[in-house]
Amino acid sequence: TFFVYILVSKKDQSFYIGQTQNLQARIDKHNKGYNLASRSKIPWKLLYVFKVESRTEAMKLEKKLKAIKKRTSILAFIEKDKHINNEL
Repeated sequence: TFFVYILVSKKDQSFYIGQTQNLQARIDKHNKGYNLASRSKIPWKLLYVFKVESRTEAMKLEKKLKAIKKRTSILAFIEKDKHINNEL
């Protein structure tokens, strides 16, 4: 199982999108400053997580989310996923 996650910076409300197999360890690394791309916006909190079956799926979803440039479009994508998952 892999996770594609969206973090939100408590500092400026910006998003960070990534993928991992160990979600909690990855979030901890972001908040400890181990990731150069996210270090300047610590602290981070988890906004949403997508669970997928393979690394290939995770990488595809991560790429798709990173291609969405508008904050409102990312939030709409999350809402759509919540709606789909509530129907299952």
